[in-house]
Amino acid sequence: MNCPVCRKAMVVLELNQVEIDYCVACGGIWLDAGELELLLGNSGAKDDVLKSFTPDTGTKERKIRCPICSKKMIKVICGKENKVLIDRCPNNDGLWFDEGELYQIVKMGGLGENDKVTEMLKDMLGAHLFTDEHRRVRR
Repeated sequence: MNCPVCRKAMVVLELNQVEIDYCVACGGIWLDAGELELLLGNSGAKDDVLKSFTPDTGTKERKIRCPICSKKMIKVICGKENKVLIDRCPNNDGLWFDEGELYQIVKMGGLGENDKVTEMLKDMLGAHLFTDEHRRVRR
């Protein structure tokens, strides 16, 4: 699969029995439909995070195409307080996270710094991506 942002080939990594597609060039992550729910598992705030997804019609950010169906993805705001803007396929093929955004969602989902999934993300993608200083909130 090629990255929907920079068009480079993505690598497949296994994270807690979930295959994620990772772009080494830009740091983006593609999760197929249902994989975010699997990563969040039974965390306390999982349902709150998933219910918070709201389409953002006011963003000026360029729309990218889904790497599965090639349709332009919908910009979606996640969270109620610390909002993150991600991309969702209109056919529900999956979600695109720019560099650092998956960590923010995982954190919102109630997974702590020492959770298995958070630790695996740090090990696989580099600990520097998972600091609050690295966070980017786009609007």
